[in-house]
Amino acid sequence: MSWRKDDRRAERGYHHGNLKEALLQAALGLIAEKGPAGFTFADAARSAGVSAAAPYRHFRDRDDLLASIAQRGFEQFEVTLAAAWDDGRPDTVTAFMRVGKAYLAFARNEPAFYSAMFESGIPVDANPLLTAAGERAFGVIRAAAERLAALTPPGVTRPPAMMMALHIWSISHGVASLFGRGDAARRKLPMPPEELLEAGVLIYLRGLGFTTDRRPPPEAEAATRAAEAERPAGPWGKIPK
Repeated sequence: MSWRKDDRRAERGYHHGNLKEALLQAALGLIAEKGPAGFTFADAARSAGVSAAAPYRHFRDRDDLLASIAQRGFEQFEVTLAAAWDDGRPDTVTAFMRVGKAYLAFARNEPAFYSAMFESGIPVDANPLLTAAGERAFGVIRAAAERLAALTPPGVTRPPAMMMALHIWSISHGVASLFGRGDAARRKLPMPPEELLEAGVLIYLRGLGFTTDRRPPPEAEAATRAAEAERPAGPWGKIPK
């Protein structure tokens, strides 16, 4: 099912007895129109065409509804990032740059999901399913950071991969939130946001001493993949393949 903004208006409403899906669609439409803080639980019920009491069959309250939307958003986000990463093919730097473009594309194409995921104020650790979905999505960025760390030139101290992942995530999220989104909150930029993100990441990597225009030798890639296979799940889940 498509959750894009242009499809939601036509599909919104309580159809085929699927109350939960109707409420999720209605809430996504309201988020797209008013933001995650701009509607009430009753508004979502009214938009879905059901009574004010009906949503309580599936959700404890408005926050629970928003958490479900954010969870679904992170699940789609993970799929998008993982497809772009493609296990680091054909080489680490090329694959990583695709991940950045995919991050921006998600913010642009799914602004309601993006807002629910990052701007709703829902604590990600308050819902185990939401927490797990967020960890899996971040795991794709962490996987890329692990491979990037394998590019550390001789004589340069290898930076912690988790630190790299958090720094690069912050850069990507900042560009996406300010310049790459698909709603009215997008700021004007005299260049494509993809170019801004790529330049920022390359400057960051070069500042760490990386030579980003070379590919790691095959044995380095093989060693990194073997280490990944042996490493247990961390605080952001197992690295996706």
